[in-house]
Amino acid sequence: MGESRNYDKIVNRDEITDAAASAFADAGQTPPEKYIRTEEVLDGVVVGEDESYELPVVDMVRLLDPESSATEIAKLGDACRNWGFFQLINHGADEAVVQQMKDNTVQFFNSPLESKKKVAVRENGFEGFGHHYSRASLGKLDWAESMILITQPPQDRNMEMWPTNPPSFRSLSLCRVVSCRVVSIPMSWPMQFPDSFPYMDSFRDALEVYSVEMIRLARRLLGFMAADLGVERDALLDAFADKRQSMAIHYYPPCRHREKVMGITPHTDGLGLTLLLHVDDTPGLQIRKDGRWFPVRPLPGAFVVNVADILEVLSNGAYRSVDHRVIPDAERGRTTVVIFQEAAVGGMVAPLPGLVEKKGGEARYRSIGIEEYIKGNFNALAHGTRFIESLRI
Repeated sequence: MGESRNYDKIVNRDEITDAAASAFADAGQTPPEKYIRTEEVLDGVVVGEDESYELPVVDMVRLLDPESSATEIAKLGDACRNWGFFQLINHGADEAVVQQMKDNTVQFFNSPLESKKKVAVRENGFEGFGHHYSRASLGKLDWAESMILITQPPQDRNMEMWPTNPPSFRSLSLCRVVSCRVVSIPMSWPMQFPDSFPYMDSFRDALEVYSVEMIRLARRLLGFMAADLGVERDALLDAFADKRQSMAIHYYPPCRHREKVMGITPHTDGLGLTLLLHVDDTPGLQIRKDGRWFPVRPLPGAFVVNVADILEVLSNGAYRSVDHRVIPDAERGRTTVVIFQEAAVGGMVAPLPGLVEKKGGEARYRSIGIEEYIKGNFNALAHGTRFIESLRI
């Protein structure tokens, strides 16, 4: 990985120690002081269960159906403009690939700490197993275990950090096992995908195939977003083509003192588009809208999709990237697999030219190189601020 694309040293992550693992294993004990963040947890009103509301739901089948596509695209656009989040049903992702990713994720987090430590985050490192990013919380830590990896493009991967539990072979391109032979599929955009993927029996295989399946899903969604925004399809797709993809796999242990701990600190996602898979049906994600926190009620088989900061810039402010956080459940652990797709226009984080033209030549954000943006975003994250606020004109 080239130095300019290395997130090490600009992100601080702590290891999961034996003491942390012991604390996570006992949901009833009072959390150690370094996890106590009562004031932050109680900051803001949480919408009650008795209040009627629903996070927007978008149906991929209706998007693809010519008879309902226009209506569903409008629904998609409304969700991106007003909520920044939606749940995607009938998504069309390969169910075997998704299920294998879920199964391997559960097996990884259920494995002994010593096994997970084989891919532990290193000092000043970004990738690997450990706590989430350290943010502006006076040295406090999130109540979660996280596995973070660079998954695309293949040449940017650090395979030493890819788990070998369950065992697997190393591969630097998407592989299919056919009659005991490994056949590489070129990793270029637009990708030529097989109709379905074979059953994968190792975590590395599952990670790799899932990564590619999420590129296919993101590409579908972006095409409909372009239609809603009124720009050429290729203009938005090209902004995401051949860009970096990263994956964060989180386990939030249960905690009966949930008013004291934070699964993940309130933040917006700094990249382009985020695709979240619930491995189980445990709630915990909350979205801030109109000054209140709205708990997300996971729909069976759905992905949670959200606009991230770069997409807000690309859309020239039409789409919103909004604050969200995770509060652990009192009784049940919560496990998620999150894909982050990066984007840029000619190496720059900038509004799409077609959208600037529609606004009479008025860009609402100044342009910045992607490398400078990434560093600025992580630095702002550590201080509890949003970097794109500095880009507003």
